[in-house]
Amino acid sequence: MSANFNALWVSGSPSLKCLNMPVLVYLNQFKSIARWEYFQTIDEPASIEIAVNLLHQFLKTNHPVHLIGHGIGGTIALMFARQYPQYVHSLTLLAVAAQPANTWHTYYYKQRQCFNLNRTQVLLNTVHNLFRDRLPCHPHRLINGLNKDLENLPLMHSLYQRENLPQGGVSIPLMVCGSKTDPIVSYPELHEWEKWLKPQDVLWECPQGGHFFHCFYPDKVGAKISNFWQNQDYI
Repeated sequence: MSANFNALWVSGSPSLKCLNMPVLVYLNQFKSIARWEYFQTIDEPASIEIAVNLLHQFLKTNHPVHLIGHGIGGTIALMFARQYPQYVHSLTLLAVAAQPANTWHTYYYKQRQCFNLNRTQVLLNTVHNLFRDRLPCHPHRLINGLNKDLENLPLMHSLYQRENLPQGGVSIPLMVCGSKTDPIVSYPELHEWEKWLKPQDVLWECPQGGHFFHCFYPDKVGAKISNFWQNQDYI
């Protein structure tokens, strides 16, 4: 990874990195973009603060950058931007609900509570609901990736409880992106962001693509993001 970058993709789901590559390739035409990933050790507690602190250690000697993240990666980026806005030029969130702890993982645990299904069966249902008939790779590979993502989650979600995080916006320029067909971040959850948007902030919905809309429409999503970045660079 180059030491000279002006945009940073924050990932909390390294096992699903293949789904992010199409939009990263597109965005790399416009910015030197690096990738930061959160890995949780076996004995490490599930804590969003740990992830934020690790990101701070990475960025504290760098100039302000455009932060971007999808799902739990976006949640980490959001928490970081609130705590350390001096390191952030702008923040772009993909598929992050106004309650930023409401990730696909909460959807998984709700299914486990409501249905008499084991982990693998629920993950298979989750793959179907997240991707429908547009599987980017073999379903077993997706199930394996989601299974690993459950173990790497820096939130205290379980069968018995859900963690909530503070809601609200940020002081720096913000772009929130969603999809009209996302079963995780639905229309009401996405548009709840409007309470905290500043005049220069952007809320945009991709017409299709589900929860991983940036994987299926990288050009459309990337063009919106690059335009947002360009506007902030002129300010």
